[in-house]
Amino acid sequence: MTPIEEWRAKRRLAAILALCLGGGVLLAACASPPFNLAGVDTTMTPVQAALPGATLGQRVEWGGVIVTARNLADRTDLQVLAYPLDSSARPEDWKSPLGRFILQQRGYLETIDYAPGRLVTAVGTVVTVQAGLVGKAPYRFAVLGAEQLHLWRKRIHVSTKPSIRFGFGVGYFR
Repeated sequence: MTPIEEWRAKRRLAAILALCLGGGVLLAACASPPFNLAGVDTTMTPVQAALPGATLGQRVEWGGVIVTARNLADRTDLQVLAYPLDSSARPEDWKSPLGRFILQQRGYLETIDYAPGRLVTAVGTVVTVQAGLVGKAPYRFAVLGAEQLHLWRKRIHVSTKPSIRFGFGVGYFR
């Protein structure tokens, strides 16, 4: 093999690797939780489900930001501030909230992982409406019995703006 042929082969291999690795990263970044959405109402909000006369037993997909987490004897209750979901079912917490709901998961969830501020998405059945308080205001919470639950990874904010530091002279760092 001549040096030019060897260089071309290495270049092709590098291009193939870049496509494979880049595609894998792209797919991982856009991956959605593997939820079974058969029979799921994706339009009903927690506020609508908590209205008097709302149909219980409806399967829904809701997600949002955990407000509180509480372990009980046989389950964990998460109070969640709901947000619209993007195409991968991740809550869009920069949009207007859709109300609050109680997410009930059978068994034990580690409340350090499922801590306030974390994003979750769940598919389940609206099992009841529970009266409670938000601060001192009365609130009707739709209660979602989770069948499938996904805790989203924490986002790491990386600034794309340059930072300027002053010290022994002036520097420009990224």
